Amino acid sequence: MKTLNQNNFFKFQAQTTDFASAFEVSHAKGNYIYGKDGKSYLDFVAGVSANTLGHSYPAIVEAVKEQVNRYMHVMVYGEYVQEEPLALCHLLAEHTPEGLETTYLTNSGTEAIEGALKLAKRYTGRDEIIAAEKAYHGNTHGSMSIMGNEEQKQAYRPLLPNVNFIKFNNELDLKKITKRTAAVILESIQGAAGFIVPEKDYLKKVKDRCDEVGALLILDEIQPGFGRTGHLFAFQKYKVTPHIVVMGKGMGGGMPIGAFMSSYEIMDCLKRKPMLGHITTFGGHPVIAAAAHATLKELLHTSYMNEVEEKAILFKSLLKHPKIKSIRGEGLMIAIELESKEYVLEFIQKCMEKGLIVFLLLFAGECLRITPPLTITKKEIEIGCKIILEVLNE
Repeated sequence: MKTLNQNNFFKFQAQTTDFASAFEVSHAKGNYIYGKDGKSYLDFVAGVSANTLGHSYPAIVEAVKEQVNRYMHVMVYGEYVQEEPLALCHLLAEHTPEGLETTYLTNSGTEAIEGALKLAKRYTGRDEIIAAEKAYHGNTHGSMSIMGNEEQKQAYRPLLPNVNFIKFNNELDLKKITKRTAAVILESIQGAAGFIVPEKDYLKKVKDRCDEVGALLILDEIQPGFGRTGHLFAFQKYKVTPHIVVMGKGMGGGMPIGAFMSSYEIMDCLKRKPMLGHITTFGGHPVIAAAAHATLKELLHTSYMNEVEEKAILFKSLLKHPKIKSIRGEGLMIAIELESKEYVLEFIQKCMEKGLIVFLLLFAGECLRITPPLTITKKEIEIGCKIILEVLNE
C-alpha cells in the first residue's frame, strides 16, 4: 500500500524508470539515511558517488550556512570576484599537475562535459570527437552524443555529427585518432560499463597519440574524482595528465556542481571569437562552491584518501561467494557481477529490507554498485558485507 506522499511522488514528480523504490527519506547523517518508517539504512551508494564524506558532514554544513548568511547568487558567472569559488579554483590548481591551472565551474558534470567538448573544438579548430564504446558522460545532447550505448540514445537522434568510437583498452584503435580529431574523451575508469579500469598504461598511450596528432585528451573524472580511488583524481594514479579534466559528483560533497579544468592558454580561448564561449548563470554559485571547497579541504587534510585502499581490500576479502562472478573497479568504486539485471533489482530490494542501500550500474545491470562514502568505517563495511552475503544465501 502506497502512502499519500508516494502516490504524489509518482503523479507530480517526473520519473526516469518503472522501478523507483519511492523510499521516503526523513533525514541523513554520517553514513546512514533514515526513513520515515523509523529505520536506519547503511549507505553503500553515497548518492551515486556524490556524497564523498557521507551525509551532513559538519565542515560542509557549516561552510554552506556561513556562505548563505553572507550572500547567495549575486551575478552571472565570471564577472565578480567571490571568495569561495576563487578559493576552490585556487586550491584545485595547487593540487593538480602543471597544465591544469584554470577551472570553469558549472552546475553539473554533464554541463562540464558540454563545456569541455566546446573548448576542444574551439581551441583546435577541428570538429571530430572520439569517445569510447560503453562510455557514459551524462545525458544532455552533447554528452549523449559521446555516449557509447546506442540503445540508450537511439530515441533522441539526430545528435552531434562527427563523433566516432574506439574500444576502451584497445591499443589497435588508437590509429583512429588523426589530425582531424579535436579531442578524445574517456572516463579514467569506465563507470556505467561496470567500473572498467585502464590496463597496460592505456591512458598514457592515448595521451601520446593525441600529442602526436595535435588532438586534446579529455578525461572524465566525474565518478572516480575526489578521492574515490585513493588519489584526488584517478589520472594521478595512472600517471597521466590530460589536456582537459572534467569533474562533478563527489566534488560538491552532496551539493550540485561540476567543472572542467585546463591550462590558462587553452581555457583563454573561450573569451573571444565569440565572447561568452561558454556561459552559465548559476555556475560557480558561492554556496555550492563553499561546500566543494570544504569537501576538498577535508580530503586534503584528513586520512580518508589514504584509507581507501585498505577499505577496498577489506570489501574484496569479505565478498566471497559462489554467486559472485567477478569483482571489478578501483578503490571504493566496486562492481560486483551477479547473475542478471533482474536478479540485481531483486537483490537491491532485499538488501534495503535488511537496512542496506546498494544500487545497479547503467550499462552493466548485472553488476551491483558499491560506492560508499569515503568516511565508511571498517565496522560498517563488515555489517554491510554480512547483509550482502545473507541475501546471496537466501
